[in-house]
Amino acid sequence: YQPAPLSERTAPGTAVLQPSVWYSAPVSYTITSGNDRGYFEIHLSSGIIKTTKILNLEDFPLTFNVRATDSSNAAIYNEAAVKVEVIDENDFPPVFPSSLLEETLAENLTATQIVQLKAQDMDTGRNGFLTYGILNDHGLKFRINETTGILYSNTTFDYEEEPTEYQVVVYAEDDGIPEKKRGYCTVVIRITD
Repeated sequence: YQPAPLSERTAPGTAVLQPSVWYSAPVSYTITSGNDRGYFEIHLSSGIIKTTKILNLEDFPLTFNVRATDSSNAAIYNEAAVKVEVIDENDFPPVFPSSLLEETLAENLTATQIVQLKAQDMDTGRNGFLTYGILNDHGLKFRINETTGILYSNTTFDYEEEPTEYQVVVYAEDDGIPEKKRGYCTVVIRITD
């Protein structure tokens, strides 16, 4: 048996599976092996398997054996394996080391790298895979490499003719399931003469 994957947030007491047995006499059900950490219990007469506690993602996938035994003759039984997988939930948003950075950019430079931003996400797998973007690009004057987090200027700046300070809001977004989460950092860019 392989029931639908469970969320790592599955509550204790959640029904997981009910094995089916074709037998003319009543049977009793037991878990015979593979449940060493006690994540599951089985109802003696119905065979309904339920969780007993919070599931630790690192312990899964887990395979355990279930036995159906003739209630009047313990020598008559059959076993089946049950494989349970657990899905990693998107628990954490990306976090930048600082929510505010200050950088300088000399006027009259051609398009150039300003700073590399690096966020961290405590989730694993795709829930921790990050892409970067900009919320306000000030008329396409700035861009960010969505993979590396490197922030670039796209144009030259004139200290005397344009604003001398820009606030660029950068986000890091994870590829989370069931929903994506974001973290933010404001980069204050001062144009120097």
